[in-house]
Amino acid sequence: MNTPEESALGKTSAYPDQYDASLLFPLPRAPKRQEIGVVSTPPFMGADLWTAYELSWLNLRGKPQVALAQLVVPCESPNIIESKSLKLYLGSFSNSRFGDAAEVLAHLKTDLGQALWRTEGAEPASSSVGVKLIAPEDFDRQAIEELDGLSLDRLDIDCEHYTPAPELLSAAFEEQPVSEVLTSRLLKSNCLVTGQPDWGSVQISYSGPQIEQGGLLRYLVSFRNHHEFHEQCVERIFMDVWSRCKPTRLSVYARYTRRGGLDINPFRTSHPQALPTAVRTARQ
Repeated sequence: MNTPEESALGKTSAYPDQYDASLLFPLPRAPKRQEIGVVSTPPFMGADLWTAYELSWLNLRGKPQVALAQLVVPCESPNIIESKSLKLYLGSFSNSRFGDAAEVLAHLKTDLGQALWRTEGAEPASSSVGVKLIAPEDFDRQAIEELDGLSLDRLDIDCEHYTPAPELLSAAFEEQPVSEVLTSRLLKSNCLVTGQPDWGSVQISYSGPQIEQGGLLRYLVSFRNHHEFHEQCVERIFMDVWSRCKPTRLSVYARYTRRGGLDINPFRTSHPQALPTAVRTARQ
């Protein structure tokens, strides 16, 4: 089983420029899920939405081609892809020749699917992963929007906790249930391995007992010195709100600023619904 410490994170790396699918480094989701009490079927569904801004290859005449790539990684996959390995993998396309964008797309789907669904000692049970390439003529159609909802950041509060403090969460169980969409731009955590800061915006949509907003904002701020990958932070937020505030429905969506030409935007929901549209925020 791969571990984060065995990955290329925080280490001096060569940057191959010839296509190499073996650069992808999958990490199992299970160990970090066990930490938050998920030992069997999670109470959530959803996906990790990636945007890759640094994808280029050569056509058969040696002329460079560029595109943006949008990836949809189901949260049911047994693995995530360590982000630096994805950067190295995408970089390996840069001096390799391909017939057209469709050939590049096929490689991306096959390679990512095999890495994401691989389990120890077994071939992948599935290869489901969504990949979309956006051509340069469509770059100007890529919108910038902020997350919809009532901003928690308007609250004038004192903050004292900078590691996750779920005890800050509470809800009005004796009052009528509500449906709300709440947002914050104050989410910050740190890379599990390197300690580099990860900056994000988060949207929490729920129905159920009304969540005390000051406590929720303090809770989100409490991730400031926490070390976990993006996907793990969002699942921790989901599980803490789910268990402490007991909503009947809950969705947690975070959009993190890019690093290494990649942004990662996990979405977790308690109930079936369409995935968010892949629209970046101004900070991304």
